[in-house]
Amino acid sequence: MTEQRRWQHPYPIMASLTGSRCLVIGGGQVAERKVRSLLNAGAHVTVIAAEFSEGLAGLMARPDVVLLRETFNAQTLDEIGSYLLLVAATSDREVNARIARYAAERSMLINVVDQPELSTFIVPSVVRRGKLVIAVSTAGASPSAARKIVKEIDAAYGEEYEIYLDFLSRVRLLIQERVTIKEARQKLFKDMLDWDLLGMIRQGYFDGWSEAFFQALEGQPWMSGQGDADVAPSWAFLAAIGWHA
Repeated sequence: MTEQRRWQHPYPIMASLTGSRCLVIGGGQVAERKVRSLLNAGAHVTVIAAEFSEGLAGLMARPDVVLLRETFNAQTLDEIGSYLLLVAATSDREVNARIARYAAERSMLINVVDQPELSTFIVPSVVRRGKLVIAVSTAGASPSAARKIVKEIDAAYGEEYEIYLDFLSRVRLLIQERVTIKEARQKLFKDMLDWDLLGMIRQGYFDGWSEAFFQALEGQPWMSGQGDADVAPSWAFLAAIGWHA
């Protein structure tokens, strides 16, 4: 399959790797970056290489890292267990191709660094702001263009988005727990998106306001199942804490 055909219609996905076993073959700086990225996602990572970078060697004491000092061998890999995904990050393109064939024969997801034509998944360039993850991919056409776009996004979405999404997440969980009517929940969530919370965060007075908000929210009869059942949940109480929604 040609690279163009393989990546004509890539399927975007956010994967949970917490506790999953992943395999990286290669011991250089590129492999190290891949390993650290997987560890940040909560994966347990086995690394196979003849030699390891100083950074990789420094991870040896971690309980979620296994370093095996050897070259790629299909039989050895079969003996040490199964993995959710595999990353080929050696400097030898022929070895990377052999690893790709190994993964294909076992229906494993594989990323071959700098060789998207051999990969079944590629890793996009990413901007992270807490719960906000913005991924950019050109399907292997131009990683440099992807990095340029990410820089533009990085400048547009500041650290305030982490605080913003943490607030929305906390409110969402409370509303889902207390408000049983789906339509009422959806209206509350929709109305929240019109609030200029990001402006408040940037101006530095969000912390005090959010504390007052949660105190007032907990005091609403509809949050505790009390009061007139005919009164729909609303954000009318915001006026009392100094802001009209």
